[in-house]
Amino acid sequence: MIKILILGGTSEASALASAVAKRGIPAIFSYAGRVNTPKPQPLPTRIGGFGGVNGLVTFLAQERITHIVDATHPFAAQMSSNMLAAAAQCGVKATAFTRPAWQPVTGDQWQSVASIDEAVNALAGPPQRVLLAIGRMHLSAFAAQPQHHYVLRLVDPPTSPLPLPDISTVIDRGPFTLEGDLALLKNQRVQRIVCKNAGGEGASSKLSAARRLGLPIVMIERPALPPRHEVHRIDDVLSWLSDHY
Repeated sequence: MIKILILGGTSEASALASAVAKRGIPAIFSYAGRVNTPKPQPLPTRIGGFGGVNGLVTFLAQERITHIVDATHPFAAQMSSNMLAAAAQCGVKATAFTRPAWQPVTGDQWQSVASIDEAVNALAGPPQRVLLAIGRMHLSAFAAQPQHHYVLRLVDPPTSPLPLPDISTVIDRGPFTLEGDLALLKNQRVQRIVCKNAGGEGASSKLSAARRLGLPIVMIERPALPPRHEVHRIDDVLSWLSDHY
């Protein structure tokens, strides 16, 4: 009997959950718990970490999981690595449902960097208004460049003081639109953007808006991961499941 674990948190994961539920395939959806109000799913859902590789191994055995689909954010490198290790240890089939990375096109002004620390270093210089479109986890690193006014777009309102001295916050949840991102950049008088190369369509409008307004982007490229099987479309995930079912 097949039973799938979907490691979620992306729009692709939600779309896959709907497709799996529609077909009546037994599955569990897992959120890391990074936001306060995760999107409801049409599958049994758990929230929170597993406790490393050993905890995930235990969960896979207890739930009799036969297949894992890693549809986490492209920067959830630790979870993706843990998934590969646990799947190999348990003999569970595993694939990653990923978004192709964004690629610069004519008119883009990207400065590609390999890490958060390199992105912080790239902001050395005179004060600017900087949109930090990186989520909440790594904000404190940018306190090393306190001369800037940082515009933060967050999913949930902050419940405690944020670790930057000069900020504006915008509470919003994607998918975003070109018109909305143009308005955001203009209203906040943004001069530079820092973002992660998440790929996909849901957050790409800020790239188009920056191109139209001639704004530079510090683009944090994806972390390296061990070799793994990857697919990019729901039909490919379903075909992979059929191949192993």
